[in-house]
Amino acid sequence: MKKFLAEGIGTMFLVILACGSAVLAGPSIGGLGIGLCFGLVLLCLCYCIGNISGCHVNPAVSFAMFISGRMSAKDFVGYVIAQLIGATIGAGFLYCLTEMGAGFNYGGTTAQSGSFLATNVLQPGATPMMALLTEGLLTFFFVLIVLGATSADAFKKFGGLAIGLALGLVNIVGIPVDNCSVNPARSFGPAVFDPTAWGDFWIMIVGPLVGAVIAAIAWKALAVKTEQ
Repeated sequence: MKKFLAEGIGTMFLVILACGSAVLAGPSIGGLGIGLCFGLVLLCLCYCIGNISGCHVNPAVSFAMFISGRMSAKDFVGYVIAQLIGATIGAGFLYCLTEMGAGFNYGGTTAQSGSFLATNVLQPGATPMMALLTEGLLTFFFVLIVLGATSADAFKKFGGLAIGLALGLVNIVGIPVDNCSVNPARSFGPAVFDPTAWGDFWIMIVGPLVGAVIAAIAWKALAVKTEQ
């Protein structure tokens, strides 16, 4: 039960702090700063709950772990449920913050009126296929780093650093396309409070899950015999 609770709390804070950096501080820190916030939040969580749940806080990561044989079907389902609940609670807190801030200077990645909670929607000029390919490729890279950094032969003391940096990197690249998901739970939570995000939501499911499968296959081919 502790591992499910850890996943829920971790995903909640990923949404509050990482998505919150876009909603509340976007004008001053820009895309680069938001990307770094995503990476730093995950880095901190890795060293906090990594020894409890593995710090997936992402259904795509859990899916890759499941198909790689590193977790059971029961744990996979429990992790995903906890992540979705945690993301929704986190988005709820963020929504409350925006509702309390009448006259607050939003701007940047969010509109000055209303709350879009840094939802994953196509940005101007981006097409669905462009976003789908971006999500697939970025998730492939991110999950591959997670699989490698948590493998039996990895330098595990530095695993959290590698994973956090990887999330920061993919966000810096992906934010201009669709605000970068690579995490269906991160997309789900804010979308619960912003119905306009559901139109592009399928991209944030298909892209990350396909990327996770490719990463699992690639790691299987790359891993040393102890990981086979």
